[in-house]
Amino acid sequence: MRVIVVIPTYNERETITATMHALLDLPSKPDLLIVDDNSPDGTGDLVRAAVASTGGRIDLLERPAKLGLGRAYVAGFTRVIDTGGYDVVVQMDADGSHRTADVERLVAALEDADLAIGSRYVPGGSSAGLTAPREVLSRGGNLYARALLRAGVNDLTGGFKAWRAALLTEILTEATVISDGYGFQVEMTLRAARLGARIREVPIDFLERQAGHSKMNWRIATEAAWVVPAMAWRNRNPRR
Repeated sequence: MRVIVVIPTYNERETITATMHALLDLPSKPDLLIVDDNSPDGTGDLVRAAVASTGGRIDLLERPAKLGLGRAYVAGFTRVIDTGGYDVVVQMDADGSHRTADVERLVAALEDADLAIGSRYVPGGSSAGLTAPREVLSRGGNLYARALLRAGVNDLTGGFKAWRAALLTEILTEATVISDGYGFQVEMTLRAARLGARIREVPIDFLERQAGHSKMNWRIATEAAWVVPAMAWRNRNPRR
């Protein structure tokens, strides 16, 4: 299967180069698409230099400003779908909190699945890399979403996923994505479940970011307070 990894970035200069090199060396030989939101620290410059030296395996999508995680992923996914030729689309963070080696496990899980989720909340997984406040935020948000949506997925807010390109195309052509942050991760998984996708959760260790600062804030978390109930209502009223 031909694989591409989509990574949104904003001020990830300290980690993006190592992340790109580690991914390029994986056995599945993925291509990379970096979606940079005009990082003022020069992240885009480092990616641009890598594009010129890796024989077309890296692509850079530059956006004019920081417009949100969900919009960054939708822009990246749309670029991949429009380009064509890929069987698998992986999404992950650039900060080292997702192990690059786990990409291989997620891709392998797609042999009998349409969506593989790197899960912190199944046996063998952990979220030891989160600080105490973020641990509370993550677990609380995940329990809240699970209680309202009942999608049969343990880690609804996880952002490390491998998609069959056909499923991703179907989701993005079905309707407009309404959310960002935690809400985006929940919404995409819920849409996959509603389409009858085969979903597998692969245990991962979520690590502490290697450098920089977390982009998670209370505005992003608060979004889930209205987005998740809206998704639950739509799930019960699919024609609305």
